[in-house]
Amino acid sequence: MFVKSQSFLFSVSKFFHQQCRGMGSMTKVRLKWVKNKNLDHIIDYETDLKAACILKDAIKRSPTGFLTAKSVSDWQKLLGLTVPVLRFLRRYPTLFHEFPHARYASLPCFKLTDTALMLNSQEEIIHQSHEADTVERLCRVLMMMRTKTVSLRSLHSLKFDLGLPDNYEKTLVMKYPDHFCFVKASNGNPCLKLVNWRDEFAFSALQKRNESNVVTGEDSSYREFKRGQSALAYPMSFPRGYGAQKKVKAWMDEFQKLPYVSPYDDSSNIDPESDLMEKRAVGVLHELLSLTIHKKTKRNYLRSMRAELNLPHKFTRLFTRYPGIFYLSLKCKTTTVILKEGYRRGKLVDPHPLTRLRDKFYHVMRTGFLYRARGIGMVSQEELLLDKPEDDDLDEEGSEEEEIVEGSELDEDSEDD
Repeated sequence: MFVKSQSFLFSVSKFFHQQCRGMGSMTKVRLKWVKNKNLDHIIDYETDLKAACILKDAIKRSPTGFLTAKSVSDWQKLLGLTVPVLRFLRRYPTLFHEFPHARYASLPCFKLTDTALMLNSQEEIIHQSHEADTVERLCRVLMMMRTKTVSLRSLHSLKFDLGLPDNYEKTLVMKYPDHFCFVKASNGNPCLKLVNWRDEFAFSALQKRNESNVVTGEDSSYREFKRGQSALAYPMSFPRGYGAQKKVKAWMDEFQKLPYVSPYDDSSNIDPESDLMEKRAVGVLHELLSLTIHKKTKRNYLRSMRAELNLPHKFTRLFTRYPGIFYLSLKCKTTTVILKEGYRRGKLVDPHPLTRLRDKFYHVMRTGFLYRARGIGMVSQEELLLDKPEDDDLDEEGSEEEEIVEGSELDEDSEDD
């Protein structure tokens, strides 16, 4: 039986009182979607990066050590690409070496280049050295679920975003039988379940942020929160012009003053129609995005876990209702939600070692694309070993570019392509 976190126990009665007092009182404001070019650019280049990483892992898993063009011909939608997979593979000769099949000369085949194999070895080292961090993040995801269980299908969709190693079911999960076990849902689908509740992990990213502010002397409100005397405020970064609007400011002030419900606390006693439940839902989405190494994921990946996370049916409206916290990108024929505080000027504020390696991976990809006529020789080993490969596409010194798209309303409840 799972133990409730102590932060919830001391304040049940206060939450109930403030929940009833605040129900339906919070101002409802509908804001226009604001386009952020820097954050959209992240989706652009990481779509190709993710597709290349998936193909790299598929080649590594292949018993032959290569993939044929025929075997991946119908993977375009799976990879989220806007071009055929064969054309995509040929774009990046620094990663994928093309050669004819031994029996069928007209059938193109692709194996990993020495550069790609080297990057893969570096990735495996990072997974090993940061295994404890990965286990903790996976535990936290499960701890937020109503039954402490998530379907493997939903988890597999999040594998890249959570930084899980390839074939994590065997290479990671089975190493920790005291943390995880495999079960079957009532519909027969395989799931991953948390074995034991971990009190030491029941501490959200927002709580960590506020506690660190206390340590540095920037803010004392967290001490008041721990004594049950204050709410916790979310960091806000409004699109240009929104933060100064009186109606928006009043709405956000009301929202920030509501009690903070940790995403790891039991929410079954909170009225689903209350303002408090809305803030709790924002907290769950904030925490889940905080657990991703790129501070973003596809909207549909979150929708697949809606019931387990105890989120309202139309929870995706929260992304446009709180543009100071979230950003929705419509790039690459999908909808991606980004945690705004995770980025500054289009770059991650606190990059995970795996994201740094993926930057190297993208650097190799781009070099191959720009100089594919000269191929792998254009990338030196010294360049690959740089901690921070230069990225000309991201303007580190530039400011956030935002544009209100007049007359546009996001179809918040539609399914992504």
